[in-house]
Amino acid sequence: MVMPILDTAATTDASRPRPLGLSAPRPGQFGEPDARDGQVNVAVFAPDLDRVEVAYQAPGDGWRVHTLPNVEDGVHFGIVGGMPPGTRYGFRAAPSEGGLPLSVPSLDFDDDGGQPLLLDPYGRAVDQRGEFLTSVHVATGFDWGDDQPPNTPMRSTVIYEAHVRGQTMLHPDIPQHLRGTYAGMAHPVMIQHLTELGITAVQLLPIHFHQDEAHLQDLGLTNYWGYNTAAFFAPHSDYATEAARNAGPHAVQDELKGMIKLLHAAGIEVLLDVVYNHTAEAGPDGPPTSFRGLAEKRYYRYDAHGRYLDTTGCGNTLDFSDPVVVDLALDSLRYWVNDFHVDGFRFDLAVTLCRDSGNQFDPHHPFLTAIAEDPVLSRVKLIAEPWDVGYGGWQTGRFPEGWADWNDHFRDGVRRFWLSDRAAIEAGGQGGSIASLAELMAGSQGLFAPSGRTRLASVNFVTAHDGFTLKDLVSYDRKHNEANGEQNRDGHGDNRSYNHGVEGRSENETIVAARALSVRNLMATLLLSIGVPMMTAGDELGRTQHGNNNAYCQDNPTAWLDWSWPQEAVSMFRTTRELVRLRRWFLRHQPEDFPETANNSSLQWFDDKGKRMTPVHWNDPNVRTVQLLMGHEDSEVRGLVVVNGSNQDLRMVLPDIPSDRGTGKRMFELRFTTSVLHERRKGALVAAGERDILHANTINIYRT
Repeated sequence: MVMPILDTAATTDASRPRPLGLSAPRPGQFGEPDARDGQVNVAVFAPDLDRVEVAYQAPGDGWRVHTLPNVEDGVHFGIVGGMPPGTRYGFRAAPSEGGLPLSVPSLDFDDDGGQPLLLDPYGRAVDQRGEFLTSVHVATGFDWGDDQPPNTPMRSTVIYEAHVRGQTMLHPDIPQHLRGTYAGMAHPVMIQHLTELGITAVQLLPIHFHQDEAHLQDLGLTNYWGYNTAAFFAPHSDYATEAARNAGPHAVQDELKGMIKLLHAAGIEVLLDVVYNHTAEAGPDGPPTSFRGLAEKRYYRYDAHGRYLDTTGCGNTLDFSDPVVVDLALDSLRYWVNDFHVDGFRFDLAVTLCRDSGNQFDPHHPFLTAIAEDPVLSRVKLIAEPWDVGYGGWQTGRFPEGWADWNDHFRDGVRRFWLSDRAAIEAGGQGGSIASLAELMAGSQGLFAPSGRTRLASVNFVTAHDGFTLKDLVSYDRKHNEANGEQNRDGHGDNRSYNHGVEGRSENETIVAARALSVRNLMATLLLSIGVPMMTAGDELGRTQHGNNNAYCQDNPTAWLDWSWPQEAVSMFRTTRELVRLRRWFLRHQPEDFPETANNSSLQWFDDKGKRMTPVHWNDPNVRTVQLLMGHEDSEVRGLVVVNGSNQDLRMVLPDIPSDRGTGKRMFELRFTTSVLHERRKGALVAAGERDILHANTINIYRT
């Protein structure tokens, strides 16, 4: 047992209770602090404890214990010396006045009855040695140079959801020591891939320090996705290179900041997936590592019977009806924007963050109001996962102006039209009408208009980290999650997928071709619909998880991107890149307010005869064809998206609309088709009012 060095010097000077965590004492208030002494202001919100002491170990020194002498509104605080950058520290209950200090655990966590240390909720780094966790005092400072946020408008944004580790673990052109790291994500090879693809924002799965759940540890698995945060201000150090980890937390932060700086230089924004709805402390029987030991009744939500109220499915729920929790989240968000130059956030289970004291979703919640009024947070991208697992948990479309929502209606509707409907039709049944797909392609305005938002509030997606990959959507009818150790009980059962006749891998050329066509249809619908598209990393390469639709615990090639580039991957990458370029080219020729002011004149619908769609057509379940003429009425360039969701080849009559020049017929140039003939037919010209072939289950894209 390593015994602590006790800091018994009486402290009579009072520091300020804010800011929480560690901060520099205010100059001159208590005399000039000696920088060599490592004096810091220590403050922690711990109303559950009568007295709090901080145990700390400076680099090369033994453990010291210092009781925080002041308490104000539940915040224990004081000036502490001997805590230079690099100092490990944590909190615990101090003995009553006159008592003896409790023992401090050794570096081997040789617990002889002493209390474990509690992490600082505002700590900037976490040191983990086995089960022994401590916060770390981290020096500030990074050379940002002339870094500027890209500030890509939402209308031009294309999001790429990726995992820092899985993105580069198998990339042969990235040095071994950089694979799976922040530095690997910013390697020139990876930046070239992203820029060539044409994405404008990387949305990273959680990079806050997280822990593995106990049941995963028992199975020998880990929480690969990282949705189990233990420290909201600390980056996950395991995503840094070994060299940075060995150099300490400041080097880890520098590597992460360097990644963001390099991505910015390439014109790519960085969005963080953040998990403020629960913590890694699990259910009420879980071990206290931070929040539970300091202010359990304030941080967590309880029901009327004094039991944990769980709207997250993770054992606990942070109580956003308490201003302390709201402040914690706001302070964390500002920190990531100000110190790390992050460009925005995707909020996991965002409904939980907007539940009031009665546990009801409130679109005017103080958390939302505070963000709207904050000069820092109101200018970054804000994306809600607009549901949780509690009562009234699905709130897509109800978040306020300034926010965008993950549009699950788009996900489910597009999958249904191209996959489950097709399966039903090929089995002799009937699919749905074109009306629902048309509403989604037009930006789901009916969903977002009631909250005062435009079509750009819709973050359209077909796949995400949670669920089948794009390739698996067309290859599996059922989930195959046995490797997760839960007897395939986990993961979604309703996937609206279609295996095209064979479950899993197939060498049948007809099935392979049918699957490739469906994938092209899904990607084309995603990238050509109004709204903000989000693709999942690897879908542009035809990545498979072999039917696992809940790979949250698969830190292995199942969830990592395969960079072997078979012909299928080359073809899919080219298709995706072409669609992104087509989207970008089209928007470049539209007014800046398109599609925010899209109206009847800029979105026009026609049937397969080239006539205006009527209510009869919209409501007929047998009608699975439509033509959408997109573009501002004053623009010389307009796009025509022609959809044939039937299983019959058709000769569609293109809309007979006049030329912009007022004379002659308008000509339509075929720019893209999901048909297998797409390369051979590209560039074909068809006059307005004339017929063009549209193969079964395909999309044609024309420009005028």
